Amino acid sequence: MPTSPESKPADNWGLIAGNGKFPFLVLEAARSRGIEMTVFAIREEASEDLERVATRHHWIALGELSRTLELMQEEHIGQAVMAGQVKHTRIFQLIKPDWKLMKLLMSLPSRNTDSLIGSVARLLEEEGIRLVDSTAFLEPLVPQVGVLTHRAPNAEEAADIEYGLEVARHIAGLDLGQTVVVRERACVAMEAMEGTDETIERAARLTNGQRIVVVKVSKPGQDMRFDVPVVGHRTLEVMHRSNATALAVDAGRTLLFDRDQLIQEADATGIAIQAFPPPFPKESR
Repeated sequence: MPTSPESKPADNWGLIAGNGKFPFLVLEAARSRGIEMTVFAIREEASEDLERVATRHHWIALGELSRTLELMQEEHIGQAVMAGQVKHTRIFQLIKPDWKLMKLLMSLPSRNTDSLIGSVARLLEEEGIRLVDSTAFLEPLVPQVGVLTHRAPNAEEAADIEYGLEVARHIAGLDLGQTVVVRERACVAMEAMEGTDETIERAARLTNGQRIVVVKVSKPGQDMRFDVPVVGHRTLEVMHRSNATALAVDAGRTLLFDRDQLIQEADATGIAIQAFPPPFPKESR
């Protein structure tokens, strides 16, 4: 089973931080439980504000796998959490991989998210560092099955969601993306490397601002240690601008940042949000 935040109290905790609010939420939640995390912030992605709020902090570049491992050993890190997005396009952009990362990249059958970050997770464990579920400190932000907003999806939206779930689960199973946008039971846009918000905006352009529905799912056998589906304020703002009137997510597999405020905003803008049971059990690692 995944390690819980309360276990192994003698081990120091590390936070590998990408962009967005996710790392700040983990840091705050851990601190509320008396755990101070050493932050390893990815220079190309993480906010400079992390340096201000973290007790201990190191900047690392995406290609510096050897240095990251050395710093973690120096800090006596026994458990770590990955939080915050690293844009998938970074895989194809010009970075300077050190010898350890180069060796790892050369060994990969493909450079999709599961393959790349999964290999990094295995390497961490070989170094005695347990990578913990990224939601371990944020369970209240993970929705259970049901309608989360005052308004449930209407009949048209429900039909689009049903179709969208079927399509989204297929592309998620291929590790291509986790979001699809649907109108009148037709798939308008599928997420690739551009991310959820850009996918919604593209769908809005293609439909000339007509009503659309957004479906965001987890992968089969979703590894909760990384690349967990996330919905935040910006996605809701993009949905509202794009005339996306309903959002479907996987229960138990999705993080809703500032959940209470997010749902209030959805209610204020008339967006229906519903969490559906994923068709596969949660895996233990």
